[in-house]
Amino acid sequence: MIRKTLAMPAEEQKREIEAAGEKPIFSYNQTDFVKDRVAVEVQFGKYAFVAYDLFVKHLAFYIGDHIDVGIEILPMKSLQSRMSSGVAYYEGELYNVIRQGRGVPAVPLVLVGIEP
Repeated sequence: MIRKTLAMPAEEQKREIEAAGEKPIFSYNQTDFVKDRVAVEVQFGKYAFVAYDLFVKHLAFYIGDHIDVGIEILPMKSLQSRMSSGVAYYEGELYNVIRQGRGVPAVPLVLVGIEP
């Protein structure tokens, strides 16, 4: 059902799911800012939120042909060390992206670090 309905507009997805006897669940991705096919996420939250941004949100907008590049703005370690525990930081997330290898995630990304 997912493969069949994934590329359909929302209303058509809903009709198809209901016709199959299932209950549709409304969900969506949103980003902080999109302009000229560039998505910007400012993330001063926990590690899991950054991973979701990089490997789900930016990728979904890219695959959906809404953006050509994603920008993730993160605190650098020098700022993160002044914040509460568990906040992701630029240097660590850059390492995580590079460690995955070329082409993962399959969306052009720019990581920006903010320092105090």
